[in-house]
Amino acid sequence: MDHKPYTIRDLYFWKIAFSLALASFFIFASMYAVQPLLPIFVAEFGISVSASSLSLSLTIIGLIGGLIVLGFLSDRHGRTVFIKLSLAGSVVPFLVIPLFDSFAVLVLFRMIQGFALAGLPAAALAYIGEEIDKRSIGVSTALYISSNALGGMMGRVFAGYITDYYSWQTAFYVLAILGIIILFIVMLLLPKSRFFKPGHLSFKKDLSGFLVHLKNPRLLLIYGLGVILQLSFTGIWTYLPFYLASEPFSLSIQAISNMFFAYGLGVVGSPLAGWLAGIFGLRKMRLAGIVVLSIGILMTLVNSLLIIMFGLCIACLGFFTAHSITATSVSEIATHHRGSASSLYLVAYYIGVSMGSTALGPVWDILGWSGLIIIIGLLPVGYLLAVSLFEARNTLKKRGF
Repeated sequence: MDHKPYTIRDLYFWKIAFSLALASFFIFASMYAVQPLLPIFVAEFGISVSASSLSLSLTIIGLIGGLIVLGFLSDRHGRTVFIKLSLAGSVVPFLVIPLFDSFAVLVLFRMIQGFALAGLPAAALAYIGEEIDKRSIGVSTALYISSNALGGMMGRVFAGYITDYYSWQTAFYVLAILGIIILFIVMLLLPKSRFFKPGHLSFKKDLSGFLVHLKNPRLLLIYGLGVILQLSFTGIWTYLPFYLASEPFSLSIQAISNMFFAYGLGVVGSPLAGWLAGIFGLRKMRLAGIVVLSIGILMTLVNSLLIIMFGLCIACLGFFTAHSITATSVSEIATHHRGSASSLYLVAYYIGVSMGSTALGPVWDILGWSGLIIIIGLLPVGYLLAVSLFEARNTLKKRGF
């Protein structure tokens, strides 16, 4: 066999792309399936809006812990084993949670599930970087992130539909069956690593290599952007079901779930961003994605269901464009411990998810939808302006001004 990285013309490139796409679909469907169900949890368990959001935010806390631990282990013991274990470990909580009529049990197993979910994102981007030719990395990364969007969309939609017709417990069992099927396919198709080189350094030196990324100003700005992007994006989707379930809209869970079809533009946005970045450059495309995200979020201030739907579509297109370009930048900037660098970006990214769910609860309680949207809509552009001023100041200092 010719031991060169796979290109887009190789069958194994498409085996990798298809396997990671399926795995990504399930992982992100599992992660976000509870989002349209939050009003159901409030009614069924007699809890507050902020408490219901723990079913997502505690999952993310588990995931953050998993990214750190499994990122280390992935650099030492390989990529594919953690991708497969991630799928297997994510199925089990869906089988256990419905057996207990307790919200505390639900969030406990969701946190455990979050740790298991981390195996895929902790290893996938590093695996792509090692096994795929540099000229084809943009395409494979974009396909992987598109599947993030598709999984997030369909997980929410399926969970909402099944819950509306049957129950949230049934929705969890359906997701478990789907996960078992996808695990079987991935085990058959995913190629073994050929270019992975395990780290043999001591834990202390490995930790130093991990933390050295935090001394890289360029990576720190990327990590900060990951927090802001997800805080804003998650914020709108977490509180959207409560907004649309109340007056003047009074929509059902099924109708609210239809809103998540806006993620379809995210599926298109990631590959499109990868292609356009080759023409206009990463920086310009990232800027465009951030501006479009903010415009889409702010459009939902209009008290019209049609305009809200259109705004959500625009926000999804902008978010997945910015996220795809930002994720690609991490792999280009990091020269070593790439699995750890990718994990750190994802840690920042999912800190944003956690903040965008439970941490925004007080903002929702005090300021309502309008106040929430103004804040999260202006944050991404505000971060860009702050970074631009910081970079301009540093440039002037270097020139002696």
